[in-house]
Amino acid sequence: MSEQDDYGLSPTKQITEIAPPAVTYKPPHPASKNPAIGLIGAGGISEFHLRSYQRCGYRVVAIASRSLADAKQRRDEFYPQADVYDDYRKVIERSDIAVIDATPHPSDRLPILRDAILAGKHVLSQKPFVLDVQEGRGLVQLAKEHQVKLAVNQNGRWAPHFSYLRNAITNGLIGEVTSIDFSLQWDQTWIAGTPAFENIHHLILFDFGVHWFDMAHCLMGGQRAESVFAQVTRFDQQVYQPPAIASAIIRYPQAQVTMSFHGHTRLGEEDVTTVVGTKGTLRSRGPGLNEQPEMQVFLESGQCRVPLQGCWFESGFEGAMGELLCAIEENREPCHHAAGNLGSLELCFAAVQSADTGQPIAVGDAQAYNK
Repeated sequence: MSEQDDYGLSPTKQITEIAPPAVTYKPPHPASKNPAIGLIGAGGISEFHLRSYQRCGYRVVAIASRSLADAKQRRDEFYPQADVYDDYRKVIERSDIAVIDATPHPSDRLPILRDAILAGKHVLSQKPFVLDVQEGRGLVQLAKEHQVKLAVNQNGRWAPHFSYLRNAITNGLIGEVTSIDFSLQWDQTWIAGTPAFENIHHLILFDFGVHWFDMAHCLMGGQRAESVFAQVTRFDQQVYQPPAIASAIIRYPQAQVTMSFHGHTRLGEEDVTTVVGTKGTLRSRGPGLNEQPEMQVFLESGQCRVPLQGCWFESGFEGAMGELLCAIEENREPCHHAAGNLGSLELCFAAVQSADTGQPIAVGDAQAYNK
């Protein structure tokens, strides 16, 4: 074979198996599990919150919902001794409650967050944190003034594969990140006929994709994104209304992040994440976002496969509350603090605006989610 025939082929390399690097990725847990938690909002997602808190031994002493029946149902399922209310203010007024977990949708959640902070409570806010960056900055400043922790439930940060990537990169395992590729094909057709999802403007880029924009922001560390270009596609055979196919490219001065989403994949689902750095590559692959059995590690010294324990819908919710409780206990900022999450929202909002206009959007230009 001539040199010309070799064009485009990678050089042959000897494969050396190495021991798995020491990377801590499991959810953190505080030394003390005593702080009383009040849950506000007893909708569908609250089941996963309460299931995780029960498993961790965290104390939920009150549950509030506009539907008292929903609050009672969650109480009976997970915390039989908890008090229930149909007015969230009664939870916030309780002097024994130190932490508020606020799960309602963003527009309904905003006054809850303000009232909780003003009452001196530490807060875990459901994602997306806010629909307007300026409102988010106001809440961050309010929390600072009242000396409380304000965190965002970007639970994907503690999904085993994302947590491994996040901590490995922070520890310098693969050097400076030069590219991240997210490729997801999954079946989200279960939302068909559900108004809460059918009516979301850019269901994939916004409601679903906010996790991936948050992970991009985390994994790129201190690198500041310059622009986002995104597009969405709907095909006639879809069983739900919002476009099921979406993509985004995030441009950095010396790096690039690509996202490819297909939320109407009924056969052959797969979720692959590849991060290439100046000193190595990390890759996770699985049949779905909740099933990522291992991390592939490629370094100059060799390569290995690292089995991962846990799954997103367990580890993610454990980690979001566990990290907040650790931060309270250690008197520090939680890693998912609201101020940092605003950078993730700027990426997401830019993607939504780009998909609407067909133009790349400079990061920071889109300061709100325009429905």
